[in-house]
Amino acid sequence: MSAAYAQSTTTSGGLEEIVVTAQKRAEDLQSVPVSIQAFGEAKLQELNVQKFDDYVRYMPSVSYQTAGPGFASVYMRGVASGGDGNHSGSMPSVGIYLDEQPITTIQGALDVHLYDIERVEALAGPQGTLYGASSQAGTLRIITNKPDASGFESGYGLEVNTVTHGDMGYLAEAFVNLPINDRTAVRLVGWHRQDAGYIDNAPGSRTFQSTIPTPDRPDSVPVTQSNERFVEDDYNDVETTGLRAALKLDLNDNWSITPQLMAQKQKGNGSFAYDPAVGEYKLSHYYPEFSDDQWVQAGLTIEGRIANLDVVYAGAYLDRDVDTESDYSDYTYWYDVAYLASGYYFSDYFPNNEGGYSDLAQFIQGKDRYNRYTHELRVSSDADKRLRFVGGLFLQRQEHDIEQRYMVNNLADTNVSVSGWDDTIWLTKQTRVDKDWAVFGEVSFDFTEKLTGTLGGRYFDSNNSLAGFFGFNVGYNPNPEYGQGYCNANGLTEPYHGAPCTVFDKTTKEDGVTPRVNLTYKFNDDKMIYATYSEGFRPGGINRRGTLPPYKADWLDNYEIGWKTTWFDNRLRLNGAVFSQTWDDFQFSILGAQGLTEIKNAGAARINGVELDATWAVTDGLGISAGVAWLDSELTEHYCGFSDENGNPVTSNPCPFPDEDDDGNPIIVLQDPEAFKGTPLPVTPEWKANATVRYEFPMGDFETYVQGAVIYVDERRTDLRDFENSILGNMPSYTTADFSAGFGRNNWRLEMFVTNAFDELAETGRFAQCAESVCGEQTYIVPQRPRTVALKFSQTF
Repeated sequence: MSAAYAQSTTTSGGLEEIVVTAQKRAEDLQSVPVSIQAFGEAKLQELNVQKFDDYVRYMPSVSYQTAGPGFASVYMRGVASGGDGNHSGSMPSVGIYLDEQPITTIQGALDVHLYDIERVEALAGPQGTLYGASSQAGTLRIITNKPDASGFESGYGLEVNTVTHGDMGYLAEAFVNLPINDRTAVRLVGWHRQDAGYIDNAPGSRTFQSTIPTPDRPDSVPVTQSNERFVEDDYNDVETTGLRAALKLDLNDNWSITPQLMAQKQKGNGSFAYDPAVGEYKLSHYYPEFSDDQWVQAGLTIEGRIANLDVVYAGAYLDRDVDTESDYSDYTYWYDVAYLASGYYFSDYFPNNEGGYSDLAQFIQGKDRYNRYTHELRVSSDADKRLRFVGGLFLQRQEHDIEQRYMVNNLADTNVSVSGWDDTIWLTKQTRVDKDWAVFGEVSFDFTEKLTGTLGGRYFDSNNSLAGFFGFNVGYNPNPEYGQGYCNANGLTEPYHGAPCTVFDKTTKEDGVTPRVNLTYKFNDDKMIYATYSEGFRPGGINRRGTLPPYKADWLDNYEIGWKTTWFDNRLRLNGAVFSQTWDDFQFSILGAQGLTEIKNAGAARINGVELDATWAVTDGLGISAGVAWLDSELTEHYCGFSDENGNPVTSNPCPFPDEDDDGNPIIVLQDPEAFKGTPLPVTPEWKANATVRYEFPMGDFETYVQGAVIYVDERRTDLRDFENSILGNMPSYTTADFSAGFGRNNWRLEMFVTNAFDELAETGRFAQCAESVCGEQTYIVPQRPRTVALKFSQTF
């Protein structure tokens, strides 16, 4: 599928040509035998795209889940098992690039503010040959406008907006392109955005059941939690400030150097979910919540020509610091309820120094420190030759320093708080390192003027490690397999980055080859058909709970037939693709004991789908664009929830669950699978579609337009597992509509945008704070932003 979204109206009697670089060389979108959507600069402005959520809504093949800005998990073509995005989780299955540099991290890609952007490309299906392991199911690319020495250019935009059920926000952004001489130019871009909040932290209180006096415990003092200090309306506001600076220096006619620096600080408050039991867009949380996401990425691109070969070097260094604090009081409350039902008093595990209860309720303080460098060197031959190629070398290393403190105020110091970490019931202090290098290449040969074959491959070698501490102090849980129980049992006293000891230090290594084979037949300059086989790969890794075995790599096989056609003198573009994918040993994340993410391989799944889109320049002023994706996904094996001794997923029915009898002897218990063969994959809808109509017309001396868009997303399963999904429930289908209108003259324009015009309560996620079997009575729903009305003035020079 490829959508010519850069401009939906005509300029000189037809649709505008779009140039993309999906295959690491500049090509006309319609000549590339890859399923691509490309939003050009004009379309991004027409849709008032400012951030990630704004553009993926209009991409039928893309789905996502998010816990807030900067924490989105992205999926393409239904390759989704749900639950990804934890700091020690699986690597993403969709790679996201800023120009030539990957910006994907484990917890989510950088939430780049989109301004002065040349285009956004979405490449559906495995892109592992040219883009690597994090492009198993597809790739998103953000291409910035580059410095231009041919002339001065500048612009700015000012916006004010209001959110139904919420507050007011604003935006200021500007750019300037400064030629220094005929070979050198600088481009500077800056922005400051305030996104209004729309979730209320409503008044609430609750008493921990095990602290209520009983005949057996008459002296117990009830502990009641109240959020009176933190009650606030519209408390999930976000402030984003950033800049981008680029220099382009043409050394001569063949060589150029483009260094670029981009930095952004994003401070988000509150939660982006609501509790249906409290009310729409409301919840009752008992501790402050925020995220402070700061990052800097420096990139360098060198382009040149040696003999008849184009040479490109692209390198980047990313430094990202994320500080978070989040309410986790549901965990203690619902475990307290569950323990009491079994005759135990959970509150006894949380004493204070005076022999009474601590505050009991938990909150989490997180500090995540990322650094990542990437290097790519590639060489390509002339694109107009009958035999042509592109190939190169790739190297990257990402390090993630993880600190997660699960805290209870007034917790006893001795043997309960983790040693050296006051009020910390659980500590995760770990370092994760993901390294890989690869050799890649593709060769294309024109058998005839109409028939072209392409053969590509990528050899990769990955090395992923995780080391450090995780667990409790012995006064809370003396388990010798982790925490300070492990330190004591093994006589370990050497601290690990301030934690009591090193509980584990594990590494997993893998290598392999991902191939791609393509045949393309061009009927004429306007119509082509192609067939592709490609493989996608995602490396395995080490579980955050170090006592679990590593999880293995998963593989995606893709069989695809696509077409790209233009009709009626370039006024109508109809494109599409039909595909079938097999996903083997796919990685599946769950919340296990103590609320820790556990990753296991889960057998196999099959995903069939169709992608279609159309762009029609009806007249010189009226344009229509539409896209739709249909997906049919299901498990092809039962999911039992555990692996055998060799790390292979158990897929039998019934499932032989390992257990213990009353004397602690190992036994086998036969139970139903957690998900049966034929179960649909979660998160991704069966149908997703959108349509946009835009009409431009003169009104006196003004250039005027009106635009309307509609987006439909089908019902989606929340969790792969049947029991957990029955607790959380499916996410219902929804339809939203966006409208805009504006006028301008010469170099300025004034516009109004209405997003989610009918204020649809559209769900993008559901979750519970801990395992659904315990915390499932308190489920949270992540909604899209309510109706937002924005007024924007912009001007260029």
